[in-house]
Amino acid sequence: MSFPASFFDARFLGTPTWFWLAFLAVVTAILVFDLGVLHKEQKVISAKESFVLYGLYMAVAFAFGGWVWAVRGADAGLEFFTGYIIEQSLAMDNIFVIASIFAFLGVPRLYQHRVLFWGIIGVLFFRALLIGAGVALVHAFEPILFLFGAFLIFTGAKMFSKVETAEEVEHNKILVFLRRRFRITPQFHGNRFIVEQPHPQTGRLVLWLTPLAVALIMVEIVDVIFAVDSVPAIFAITQDPFIVYTSNVFAVLGLRALFFALSAALVRFRYLQTALAIILILVGIKIFLVPLDIHIHTALSLFVTVSILGSGIGYSLWKTRGEQPLVDEHAPLGKK
Repeated sequence: MSFPASFFDARFLGTPTWFWLAFLAVVTAILVFDLGVLHKEQKVISAKESFVLYGLYMAVAFAFGGWVWAVRGADAGLEFFTGYIIEQSLAMDNIFVIASIFAFLGVPRLYQHRVLFWGIIGVLFFRALLIGAGVALVHAFEPILFLFGAFLIFTGAKMFSKVETAEEVEHNKILVFLRRRFRITPQFHGNRFIVEQPHPQTGRLVLWLTPLAVALIMVEIVDVIFAVDSVPAIFAITQDPFIVYTSNVFAVLGLRALFFALSAALVRFRYLQTALAIILILVGIKIFLVPLDIHIHTALSLFVTVSILGSGIGYSLWKTRGEQPLVDEHAPLGKK
């Protein structure tokens, strides 16, 4: 089968269409392999398996970044890797909140992968909307970067406060809204998101959300909220929609695989949020300087980000050495 030359020349958002198709093909293959092969049968994912999966996802991301470097040049490749590292750094904070949601709702570890997997579908869609809107705003009115930068600095400053705990999830506005507007079963029904049960007043069969569906909805909304922070951060590196979107998606895919290793030892990463706050503030300053035609080299941004993240992780592990993991990865989680 051959494609007309016009197919390779066609561009979407400034990038050849076949680049986008290649990216979608890679992501689709990853998701099919994940769900159809690795997790065809539901099982509890151990910390060891989580690290192996993360290594595989990272290898694919680096291979894709290498391909971008080869076909689009060193600058594009460096922008991809910098965006990937920044998104991974900032999205780590997402893991703390997701772990709190799972803990409060008592989501069994057996079903957590199912929630995170289907959450990826939402990531692909909502990140595309946010990035498309952000790029359009920047192209139409570049001074909007001042607002992005100020927002990131403000958010970074707020991050110095403590992480949301499982107890605080109970008062989360999202959860309160869901409980008021939808019928939610008090117990899980295996890995199902929706079940049909009699209405308590009429006896008529109606659809109910399960706690697993509530967890999925909250994870999706939390991801959108965190994307409002992380997506503008990558605009400090590049405004290329292809680089921003692909680096975002690969970073989130990898972190979801790493979740099961990190969530079992969150207590060990006590100072990670401080490192993430510093990264966010520095990125905010960098994006604030872009409209002033003051540009910090991408390689320097990558080095600083990796150094701060590594320091935060290393210092946390050193200060909390000897402490036990937050949960036993082989024990079922009960509602707190």
